[in-house]
Amino acid sequence: MSALPRFWSQPLRYFRWAAIEKPAIFYSLIIGTMGPVTIVVVPPIRKWLGDGPRPEIPLTYPIPTTPRKTLDGYDD
Repeated sequence: MSALPRFWSQPLRYFRWAAIEKPAIFYSLIIGTMGPVTIVVVPPIRKWLGDGPRPEIPLTYPIPTTPRKTLDGYDD
């Protein structure tokens, strides 16, 4: 029986061992490495697909430039 592989000395052998013996650790490492990769990969793909920058959220209500109508009936 061989000794358990160590991650830092033999990472590929460790991944093979973890995929068989400890699948939760293996898949958590795979999912964990996808986070930083998506930060680099996704924005160029979105730009290539035509997804531009979002419009700014208005901070105030726009005031109409037309004259206000006078109210008829039911005045408060």
